[in-house]
Amino acid sequence: MSGAPADATVDPELRSWVPGTGAGDFPIQNLPYGVFQQRERTPRAGIAIGDHIVDLAEAAQSRLFDDVPGLPPDVFNAPALNGFMALGRDVWSALRRRVSRLLSESDRTIRDQPGLAERVLVGRSEAMLLLPVAVGDFVDFYSSLEHALNMGRVFRPGSDPLPPAWRHLPIGYHGRAGSIVVGGTPITRPHGQLERASGRPEWAATEKLDFELEVGFITGTGNRKGTRIRTTETGEHIFGLVLVNDWSARDIQAFEYVPLGPFLGKSFATSISPWIVPLDAVKPFMTTGPEQTPPVPDYLRTTEDWAIDIDLEVGLGADDMVAPDVVCRTNFRNLYWNLAQQLAHATSNGAPARPGDLFASGTISGSDPGSYGSLAELTEGGAKPLRLSNGTDRTFVEDGDTVSMRAACGGPPGPVIGFGTLENRIEPAGGLG
Repeated sequence: MSGAPADATVDPELRSWVPGTGAGDFPIQNLPYGVFQQRERTPRAGIAIGDHIVDLAEAAQSRLFDDVPGLPPDVFNAPALNGFMALGRDVWSALRRRVSRLLSESDRTIRDQPGLAERVLVGRSEAMLLLPVAVGDFVDFYSSLEHALNMGRVFRPGSDPLPPAWRHLPIGYHGRAGSIVVGGTPITRPHGQLERASGRPEWAATEKLDFELEVGFITGTGNRKGTRIRTTETGEHIFGLVLVNDWSARDIQAFEYVPLGPFLGKSFATSISPWIVPLDAVKPFMTTGPEQTPPVPDYLRTTEDWAIDIDLEVGLGADDMVAPDVVCRTNFRNLYWNLAQQLAHATSNGAPARPGDLFASGTISGSDPGSYGSLAELTEGGAKPLRLSNGTDRTFVEDGDTVSMRAACGGPPGPVIGFGTLENRIEPAGGLG
């Protein structure tokens, strides 16, 4: 999949007539999907382009998609993208090509019809972005070697930091789909049992709230129960990618996680970015991943490049700061276990995937401290506080703090394929106490 562009929609020379596409995260080569709402109108699907959103429901009603085979005219008049994603790659690709043509500077279909551009294009600043999919199942992997080593040293000092199975399969756990929220949603500090020096745990608000920088993929078409998805079939099933912040309460997690793994230390909240970047948009940035030793089992072998060159960063800001401080910069291509292996392993026992399922990478960390994707790593479990530009220290996230994450492929002289910003603010512990 690396090398030549997958299709004309990612041609770096493409230009659009829509204002605001010359810079920013959403050029014509991107065309990410989301769900938005305006005042007194129902939620519906859209595509981001520059400073605008293409109202897909309005475009379909205006018969702009009549030449897209297999596309129901009302599929975008919905509060989630699941129905569209279930239609499969042929329909996704056909619609992407059609939208790309309509928005290209050489096409006048929309501009030549009086009032059509005003109906079809919505200013992004005028819309409220919603959770783009109804997530049925949520799997979180543990796919970064550097993160696994760092966290093993924090949670199991003196022991082998890697679990015995780590280099043989993509370790993961099933998360809480009902706790997935879109960026912009406040995150309330959770309660749980905290280990105390007395030996008696105390039920209290977490004192070690952490972020985790992740990228997730969302499945479009799935597989029937009792069948599996092979690594060679991955491209037919992955609809697109989102930024993920898998919020973690490290003290709750530390007390509960043996022997079954994370539970209440993770299940209180996971946030995702509102725009789903199509797999086609990132194909030009696919590259070779890290060497895997020992060799992986046959069902996890890949014949194509599935590492993706995505630059990632995390900002952490206090209430009195104008802008957050960047505390982490890393890259998705360093992930030990890639997307194809993750999906193949998750379905290898015959478990079904469905439209809208979320598979998150696990925290993405690099080899140097500035590339660690969580505060537990950046502060060595809280032992070395992080100094912010306002003069305050952080070992973990405090009430009123804002965590913002960004991701992008490419850049000058070519287009930037951005994910937008995933940002959430921490609210004090609620009425659970």
